[in-house]
Amino acid sequence: MAKKKAAKANTKTNGNGKALASQQSVNSVVKSICDIMRRGGCEGAMDYVPELTWMLFLRILDEREQREAEAAEVVGAEFSESIESPYRWRDWAAPEGSKRIELTSEGSKLGDLFAFVSGKLLPYLHKLGDQAHSTARQKVIAEIMLGVDRTKIDTEKNLQDVLDKVHDLSSENIDDTHVFTLSQVYEGLLLKMGERNNDGGQFFTPREIIRAIVQVVQPKIGETIYDPCCGTGGFLAQSFEFLAGKNNELISTSVDLDTLRLNTFFGREKGAKAYAIALANLMLHGIDRPNLWHGNTLTKQVMYDGLFTTAPATFDCVLSNPPFGGKEGKEAQTHFSFKTGATQVLFLQHVLESMSAEGRCGIVVDEGVLFRTNESAFVDTKRKLLDECDLYCIVSLPGGVFTAAGAGVKTNLLFFNRGKPTEKIWYYDLSDIKVGKKKPFTIDRFEEFFKLLPQRKDSDRSWTIDFTQRKATARAEAEPFHGEALKKEQAANGWKEDLKELKKAKPPKKKAIAEAEKQIKELGKEARELRSKAEAIENAVFDLKAVNPNTRVEEDTRTPAQLIKEIEEYGKEIEKALARLKS
Repeated sequence: MAKKKAAKANTKTNGNGKALASQQSVNSVVKSICDIMRRGGCEGAMDYVPELTWMLFLRILDEREQREAEAAEVVGAEFSESIESPYRWRDWAAPEGSKRIELTSEGSKLGDLFAFVSGKLLPYLHKLGDQAHSTARQKVIAEIMLGVDRTKIDTEKNLQDVLDKVHDLSSENIDDTHVFTLSQVYEGLLLKMGERNNDGGQFFTPREIIRAIVQVVQPKIGETIYDPCCGTGGFLAQSFEFLAGKNNELISTSVDLDTLRLNTFFGREKGAKAYAIALANLMLHGIDRPNLWHGNTLTKQVMYDGLFTTAPATFDCVLSNPPFGGKEGKEAQTHFSFKTGATQVLFLQHVLESMSAEGRCGIVVDEGVLFRTNESAFVDTKRKLLDECDLYCIVSLPGGVFTAAGAGVKTNLLFFNRGKPTEKIWYYDLSDIKVGKKKPFTIDRFEEFFKLLPQRKDSDRSWTIDFTQRKATARAEAEPFHGEALKKEQAANGWKEDLKELKKAKPPKKKAIAEAEKQIKELGKEARELRSKAEAIENAVFDLKAVNPNTRVEEDTRTPAQLIKEIEEYGKEIEKALARLKS
C-alpha cells in the first residue's frame, strides 16, 4: 500500500456526542447491542459475541489509526492506513460516514448495505494479508475477519442500530478514570460466552484464576509469554495488563512498550472462532502484534502460522489451562515420548518441551492428572516434570470453580520452574469452599495464599511434603519385592538352562521337561507379581493429589438408640404438620 503524508483525522467519532461516564452507562450500551443482536437473529452469546467482536474490533482499529495518523503528522512522518476507503469504519459504519449515507439514504435500495458488507467489505478484508507487502497488522485483520462471510443480523434496520451503538463505544466517549476500559468490557462479554448452556466453556478460564496464576508466575518485561491453548487469549491479555498497568502507567520507556506490543506474547489455538476472538481481544488490549498460531498444537497440523514466524523455540513463562477430559488419537500421540489419549497429559508434555532453561509455568490441571498412577504415561510425565522442574506449589481449587464455564471437574493449579528437580511441594487447599452461580469464586480467596506463599508457611489450609524423602521411603519399601523378584528370575533362568540340556537328551526326558517348564512358568509369574507390587509402591509416589492433613473430621458419637429416638421425634413432628395441613 502506498504511503502518504498523514492527513488531519476527524476525531469527532461519536455520531451523537453521547458521553459514557459510568460503568453502568457502558454496560447499558453493550447490553442494548446484545439485545438488538438477539432479536436480530443471534440466538445466544455464542452467536452475538463473535458478531460483536469483529464490529468492535474494526471500530477501535479505525479510531486507533486516526490517532496514529495525527501523531505521525505532528512529527512530519508518513503513515499508511491498514484499511483503505471506503472500507474503513468511519466510511461505511459511522452514522455520518459517506459510504453509509450512500447505502442507506434516499435513492438507495433495500439490501444495499447487506450487499456491500457481504460482497465487497468482507472479501476485501479477507485478502488484506495475502499481498506481498501486507503489514503485520493487515495480516491480523485478515485472520480476524476470515471466518466472517456475512453478518448474522437479520435486517438492515437492526444492523444500522447495532452499528450506531458500537460507534458510541469510543475511547473518546468513555471516561476511563471512572469506568472499565473497552478491553475489560469485552472480557465481560467473553464471560457470557463461557457460561453454561452457551457451549463456550472451552473458550473461558475464570479471570480470578488467571489473575492468581499471573501474579504467582510474575512475568517480566523482556520475557516471552506463551499459552499453547490460548482460547480467547485470557492469560496473554491479563499478562499484558499486569506488566503495563492501567493506561500503561507501569511502562517507563517506549522500548519497553514496543517490546510488550510486538515481541512478548505468543499462543496457539485450534478453534477458528476462539482464534479470531483471541486476536481481537489482544489487539483491544493494546497488543499490536499478537503472535498467534492457528492449528492443532498436539498434532502440529497448522491452519495459519503467518503471525508466528518470530516465535522462539522455548519460552520464559508458560501460562495455560489445557482442555479437560479430551481424548487424542494416534496422530497426536506420535509427537510425544509418553503415549496416551489424555489431552491434558499430552499438553503437559508439550509445556515441558516449550519451557526455556530457567522457564516458569503456571497451569490448570484436572484432579485425574494428579492422582492417576495406573497408566504409565501419567506416571512418566509426572516423573519427567518432577525430575526436570521444581514443582514448588499445588493449589487445590473448589469443585465448582469451572461450573459456570460449562465444566464441573475438580481442578488444581500447578506452579513449577525448570532448572532443578523437585525436593519439596507446598500445598494450599481451597477445596472446601462452596462455589455456585450465586456465590462465585472471587480473588479474595487467594489473600492468605499470597501471604504464605513466599515462605511456604504451614496453616490450616497449607502444608509441605518432602518429595525427596517420599521417594526414598518408597524405594526402601519396594526393595524387598525387587530382591525377591530377582531371586525368582535367577531361579527361572537356572531352570531354563536345565531345560536346554534336558531337550538334548536321547531319548528326551518328558517328565523332567514338563517339570522344568512348569517351574519356569510359575517362577516367571511370581517374579512379575513381585515386580508389579514394587512398581505400584514406587508409582504411588506420583499420586500428587492434595490431601489436607489438617482437615478435622467431625465424628458422630450418637448411639443407635439415640438415633432411633431422634428419628421417632422427627416422625411425630411430621405427623403433626400433616394433620394441620389436612384440617
